[in-house]
Amino acid sequence: MTTVAQSSSPVLCTVKDAVVLLRLGRSTIYELMAAGELPFIKLGRARRIKRADIDAFVAQLPPQSV
Repeated sequence: MTTVAQSSSPVLCTVKDAVVLLRLGRSTIYELMAAGELPFIKLGRARRIKRADIDAFVAQLPPQSV
């Protein structure tokens, strides 16, 4: 019998998941996806965002000076 380790975060996130993770509005997430800034995949009518792409998006954001 093999066991599969369960990760606490999903590999593919819904737009709703991305809203929670990034603390941005739903419309903003869709705008980022449309602009190509946040890559996504489309499975049927559903759009999913790889968790790695969300992390990469955050990592490339420039720091803000105060």
